[in-house]
Amino acid sequence: MLTKTKQGALVVCLFLFLFVVIGGGLHLNPGGAFLAAATGTPLVIHAFNRRWAGRGAEHNPTLSSRSPGSVRSVGEADVGHPRASETESFVRQ
Repeated sequence: MLTKTKQGALVVCLFLFLFVVIGGGLHLNPGGAFLAAATGTPLVIHAFNRRWAGRGAEHNPTLSSRSPGSVRSVGEADVGHPRASETESFVRQ
Protein backbone atom coordinates (compact mmCIF):
# COMPACT_ATOMS: atom_id res chain seq x y z
CA MET A 1 0.00 0.00 0.00
CA LEU A 2 2.80 2.38 0.90
CA THR A 3 4.62 1.62 -2.36
CA LYS A 4 1.57 2.47 -4.46
CA THR A 5 1.07 5.70 -2.52
CA LYS A 6 4.72 6.63 -3.02
CA GLN A 7 4.56 5.87 -6.76
CA GLY A 8 1.35 7.89 -7.11
CA ALA A 9 2.91 10.83 -5.31
CA LEU A 10 5.96 10.64 -7.58
CA VAL A 11 3.73 10.68 -10.67
CA VAL A 12 1.86 13.73 -9.36
CA CYS A 13 5.15 15.50 -8.59
CA LEU A 14 6.49 14.68 -12.05
CA PHE A 15 3.28 16.00 -13.64
CA LEU A 16 3.47 19.25 -11.67
CA PHE A 17 7.18 19.63 -12.47
CA LEU A 18 6.54 19.16 -16.19
CA PHE A 19 3.52 21.49 -16.00
CA VAL A 20 5.61 24.30 -14.53
CA VAL A 21 8.82 23.73 -16.51
CA ILE A 22 7.25 23.12 -19.92
CA GLY A 23 4.54 25.72 -19.47
CA GLY A 24 6.92 28.39 -18.25
CA GLY A 25 9.82 27.52 -20.50
CA LEU A 26 7.80 27.47 -23.70
CA HIS A 27 5.49 30.32 -22.60
CA LEU A 28 2.38 28.19 -23.16
CA ASN A 29 -1.11 29.07 -22.04
CA PRO A 30 -2.46 26.93 -19.14
CA GLY A 31 -4.33 24.57 -21.47
CA GLY A 32 -1.26 23.91 -23.59
CA ALA A 33 0.92 23.44 -20.52
CA PHE A 34 -1.60 20.96 -19.08
CA LEU A 35 -1.74 19.01 -22.34
CA ALA A 36 2.06 18.93 -22.62
CA ALA A 37 2.45 17.76 -19.02
CA ALA A 38 -0.34 15.18 -19.38
CA THR A 39 1.30 13.65 -22.45
CA GLY A 40 4.87 14.05 -21.22
CA THR A 41 4.38 12.35 -17.86
CA PRO A 42 3.66 8.84 -19.25
CA LEU A 43 6.47 9.24 -21.78
CA VAL A 44 9.02 10.10 -19.10
CA ILE A 45 7.84 7.20 -16.90
CA HIS A 46 8.05 4.79 -19.84
CA ALA A 47 11.54 6.01 -20.76
CA PHE A 48 12.84 5.52 -17.21
CA ASN A 49 11.20 2.10 -16.93
CA ARG A 50 12.82 0.97 -20.19
CA ARG A 51 16.21 2.31 -19.22
CA TRP A 52 16.31 0.83 -15.72
CA ALA A 53 14.43 -2.44 -16.41
CA GLY A 54 17.55 -4.45 -17.19
CA ARG A 55 19.56 -3.25 -14.22
CA GLY A 56 19.71 -5.45 -11.17
CA ALA A 57 17.96 -8.67 -10.21
CA GLU A 58 15.58 -6.93 -7.79
CA HIS A 59 13.59 -5.52 -10.71
CA ASN A 60 13.52 -8.75 -12.74
CA PRO A 61 10.82 -11.06 -11.34
CA THR A 62 12.23 -14.16 -13.06
CA LEU A 63 15.63 -13.76 -11.42
CA SER A 64 14.38 -12.72 -7.99
CA SER A 65 12.03 -15.72 -7.77
CA ARG A 66 14.94 -18.16 -8.19
CA SER A 67 17.37 -19.18 -5.55
CA PRO A 68 20.80 -17.54 -5.87
CA GLY A 69 22.42 -20.79 -6.95
CA SER A 70 20.09 -21.38 -9.90
CA VAL A 71 20.97 -18.35 -12.02
CA ARG A 72 21.59 -19.38 -15.63
CA SER A 73 24.87 -18.73 -17.35
CA VAL A 74 25.11 -16.28 -20.24
CA GLY A 75 25.51 -19.02 -22.84
CA GLU A 76 22.50 -21.00 -21.63
CA ALA A 77 19.54 -20.70 -24.03
CA ASP A 78 16.06 -19.67 -22.94
CA VAL A 79 13.60 -22.33 -24.07
CA GLY A 80 10.73 -19.83 -24.38
CA HIS A 81 12.69 -17.60 -26.74
CA PRO A 82 11.72 -18.01 -30.42
CA ARG A 83 15.35 -18.31 -31.52
CA ALA A 84 16.52 -20.63 -28.76
CA SER A 85 17.69 -23.26 -31.22
CA GLU A 86 19.78 -20.69 -33.11
CA THR A 87 21.38 -19.60 -29.86
CA GLU A 88 22.22 -23.19 -28.93
CA SER A 89 23.79 -23.90 -32.32
CA PHE A 90 25.80 -20.65 -32.18
CA VAL A 91 27.09 -21.43 -28.67
CA ARG A 92 28.16 -24.94 -29.78
CA GLN A 93 30.23 -23.55 -32.65
